[in-house]
Amino acid sequence: MSIRLIALDLDGTTLNDDRVISERTRRAMAQAADRGVNIVIATGRPLGALPSDVFEIEAIRYALTSNGASITDIREDRTFYENCLSPRAVQASVELLRQYDYVLETFVKGVAYIEGWYYEQVRETGTCFRNAEYILNTRNPVPDIYQFMMDNREHLENINVNFENLDEKPGMYEKLIRLPEATITSSFDHNLEIGGATTSKAEALRQMGQLLGVKQEEMMAVGDSPNDIAMLLEAGMPVAVGNAKDEVKKIARYVAPTNHEDGVADAIEKFVLD
Repeated sequence: MSIRLIALDLDGTTLNDDRVISERTRRAMAQAADRGVNIVIATGRPLGALPSDVFEIEAIRYALTSNGASITDIREDRTFYENCLSPRAVQASVELLRQYDYVLETFVKGVAYIEGWYYEQVRETGTCFRNAEYILNTRNPVPDIYQFMMDNREHLENINVNFENLDEKPGMYEKLIRLPEATITSSFDHNLEIGGATTSKAEALRQMGQLLGVKQEEMMAVGDSPNDIAMLLEAGMPVAVGNAKDEVKKIARYVAPTNHEDGVADAIEKFVLD
């Protein structure tokens, strides 16, 4: 099997525990690209929250962001595919979420927005159940997140619902899956994400395959979280890193070392460069 496209999740997969792409992984990407392999970042992050590493590495040309709601050609700074929530899904989400008190985020045209009161709380205290620096550097505060979502309901890439108390997550999941024209997934333990009816990393990967003329069996995908499962199932060679959730490892054909042990580099070396 010849791999012609590698789709890489970012957090917990390509980024190590220091939140950077290691030199070994950079070398593996460059060597694969030299052989004509397309390196694609596939992440739950919006375009504006991608780390500088992604833009520094010449081997990376395409980014599937917001769990597949958008595809951007990084070299040309051109977004050529969008798969957003429908206005109906946005309205139903707002009506449901207004009844609760969760920290909400939403992504619009590659930019992440968060409730202003929470942003100020993190800025003043420097504490957060997530990474405070990441929140302050990648989120833009708005005074009324619900009104903001309604005002931008034609262009919402997704809605993130964050849980400080994880015991509340299963119950909310049962409510969210009843939303019309929406898909529900999760990028990390503390959140649930509302996407469009057909939004997924898998659907975006199919779009990339059509664009580049790459068959399913010529794709390798590497991930660690539930929102990566559909993408891994779409690829001929699904790979999980060693720190992946058990349900991700279960569907992988190969389990690489952890993200901090250069699991992505290991997979590229084994299946592309060997």
